[in-house]
Amino acid sequence: MPDGRLHPDPRERADAPRAPQERRALSGRARGADGPVSPTRGGGRDGPPRDPRGRALRDHPRRGARAPSPTIRADGAGDPPAEALTTLPSHWVQTSADLDRAVEGLAGSAELALDTEGDSLHHYPERLALVQLATVSGEVWLVDPLAVDDLSPLGRLLDEPARVTVLHAGDNDLTHLKRRHAFRFASLFDTAVAARFLAAPALGLDVLLEHYLGVRLPPSRQKDDWSARPLTEAQLRYAAADVFHLLELKGRLVDELKRAGRLTWVEEECAALAAQPVAERVEDPSAFTRLKGARELSPRGLAVLRELYELREHLARAHDRPPFKILAEETLVRLAQAAPGDRPALAQVPGCTPRVIERWGEAIHDAVARALARPDDELPRIESRPRPRIPAAAERRIERLRQWRGEAAPRIGLEPGLLLPNRLITAIALAGPRDQAELVRIEGVRRWRAEAFGGEIVAALGPA
Repeated sequence: MPDGRLHPDPRERADAPRAPQERRALSGRARGADGPVSPTRGGGRDGPPRDPRGRALRDHPRRGARAPSPTIRADGAGDPPAEALTTLPSHWVQTSADLDRAVEGLAGSAELALDTEGDSLHHYPERLALVQLATVSGEVWLVDPLAVDDLSPLGRLLDEPARVTVLHAGDNDLTHLKRRHAFRFASLFDTAVAARFLAAPALGLDVLLEHYLGVRLPPSRQKDDWSARPLTEAQLRYAAADVFHLLELKGRLVDELKRAGRLTWVEEECAALAAQPVAERVEDPSAFTRLKGARELSPRGLAVLRELYELREHLARAHDRPPFKILAEETLVRLAQAAPGDRPALAQVPGCTPRVIERWGEAIHDAVARALARPDDELPRIESRPRPRIPAAAERRIERLRQWRGEAAPRIGLEPGLLLPNRLITAIALAGPRDQAELVRIEGVRRWRAEAFGGEIVAALGPA
């Protein structure tokens, strides 16, 4: 019977050469003014299952043998100092019975650190490949969602009102769990959101851990195929380290937020993040029109682009490869511009390498031919959408709000886009609130903005 301990790939020993140090990218997805604060500046981690122990699953051909498994350690040469990552008593969850035991073991914790890993760089559609959880006592649990189909016991645990789920830049983690497993979260705390309200110069987990705790994370494994099994020892260390220190980091950030009087601000934004709905993915027949350069194409060129876009989607699903690894978006647009009629012409298109032509050349040729044969009345067109007209009075209010934000942001110590996002500036200017009570009713304003800065915002609007 499995003992629940982590089983690394025996091919990667503690004395094996390590990958060079990589830092997590400070990236994410921006939200609109009515959504929660994005955990990261500038914007932000979706096949067939694989068993982390290498067990062959009947619906996927690429499997290895089951591997023996010592407890994960983090004291190999070239890794962070011993005080940064001690031996982690991590637990493996790969059956429903394992999950029930994990939930029982986690139920006594008022706070749980959470992270996930996906395989979007290697497979299509993307799958949730790993769920990591940690308790304040240092226990780390790794759950394999490719082996355990029903994660609802864990979902119920994380939706209990008395329990806080702690993440770092958790947009993608929440999207995975909400969309694929119908998770709901009663209480969230995102350490990247907290760091934004403390005006941290960088939001990466590695930077924050080193600054607040003196901890250095293991080398990044974000480009790994996390659905491949068995996981390597380095992957296990990386996955565990992402949650092992998160609760301690949260405690440090909460202390600073209390001193700054901003804890309730972060709590309100995290509550909005928890409540943010996640739409189901649906096929968008007009997606090809949003590629860069599509608007410059003729209707015939758009027809070629549409055929190529649909071809790429079909090939990506058929070969379980991300679409960008079939054909890059810029290559699709160049093909639509050139509409090559034979292989020599195809070879002249930038991005159409000999390998691309060898693998997909015939399919590309057929797609172009179909588009060129379509009658004129079937050609797609991009309809121009006129921007909503903003009244002159609202335009003046927009300018005054921008001026106020430019002066207030450095004084308050918040980045301008966090203090008052552009979309929120427009919404406030159009609504023209006369007092804080009217201001707070505008979607996305939040109580913290209205209470802390509502008087200044209303005053900045000027006369109606």
